[in-house]
Formats: sequence, C-alpha cells, structure tokens
Amino acid sequence: MKLPLLNIDGTKSSSIEISDKLINIKVNHKLIKFVIDWQLNHSKPRVAKTKQRNQIKGSTKKIIAQKGSGGARHASKKAPIFVGGGIAHGPKGDNYKIKKINKKVRKLALAQTLSKKNYDKSLHILADVKKEIKKTKEFNSFLEKNKINNVLIISDNDSLKNIHKSARNIKNLKIIKDEGTNVYDLFKYKNILITSSSAKKIQNRILNEKN
Repeated sequence: MKLPLLNIDGTKSSSIEISDKLINIKVNHKLIKFVIDWQLNHSKPRVAKTKQRNQIKGSTKKIIAQKGSGGARHASKKAPIFVGGGIAHGPKGDNYKIKKINKKVRKLALAQTLSKKNYDKSLHILADVKKEIKKTKEFNSFLEKNKINNVLIISDNDSLKNIHKSARNIKNLKIIKDEGTNVYDLFKYKNILITSSSAKKIQNRILNEKN
C-alpha cells in the first residue's frame, strides 16, 4: 500500500510503499487492550506488600479451647480478623500478577494499532530529515501546514538528531526511537509521524518471524 511522503521543506511529496500486513489488517481491539494492560503492568514495579498470616512472627498456640467457650473457634492470633494478624488478599509485591505475552502477539498488536491509525487517517510518513532544523517555529509550521497535532514522532537516529531541538518544546508532542515503538504510545497520541527509515525498520521487525 502506498502512503504519501511528507517533506519538512515543503517540496513536492512523493509516496512510499508499506506492506499491507503492517497497515491494512483487521483490528482486534481486545487483543490491543490486552497488550496495553500488559505494558502498563510492567511500566512500574509493584512495591506495596502486606504480610500473610504465615509470614507473621509469633506463637502458634491455640488461643482458646476448640469447644466449650460459647464463642467461635479460633486457632492463633495470626488470623486476619485479629489486630496484628496477617492481611487477607493484600498486595503481594512486585511478583504479583505478572503477565506473559508471546512475541508474536505483541507484534500483531503493534501492526493492528498501526492499521487502526491508518484507517483513521492519522498515520503519516516523513521523509528522512537530512538537515538540522534549529528553530521550533519552522518545525511547528510544518505540523500546522499538514494539520498534525497531538503527535507521536517515531524517528531513526539520524533524523532524531536533526529535529530534536526544534520539536522538543512543542506541546502535545513526543519523540521516540523506532526500536521503542509501543502500542500504548501509539494509542495515547492522536497522530503518528514516522520517518521513512523507521517505517522500514518497523516493517522488517514485525514481519520477520524469527525475531
């Protein structure tokens, strides 16, 4: 599938060929949500932790007789119903509910997200930036001219060096390297702007079944 190729300097745009397997496939929203949940679950460690009753130090002596007291049966004071006892169903630290996802599933979710952006006409391809853009005004005028706002820029290393200074202070804009492309950021921003080199690298990584 051919997509128009945008140029920073405003010269006449050409087109770039992107595989249909990357930007023109059926979207499964449940799969994408599953991957986003996995990503958020791993974005920061779970540090909150409470002690279960088997982790409380103290006597295990039975506090009252099993029968004859007229009250309920109790074992030790480590039970969650007593002050100082264990906590029932509390957070268990950073090893709690660790999800595992197959690499193929993550790649599929990434391709489906790019397809969703393409269907919404929010996916844009930028020709590699060969010359450094020093002024924010110049880069911002390029975005305004192409009606691109709230944008995630996925860039190769060379283009990143040339646009970073001019783009870093623009509101609602984030720049990441192509190897850091992820489903959460793609959904967080309305528009996606990918340099041509990055688009090819992402395509090769997703369609290469060996990786």
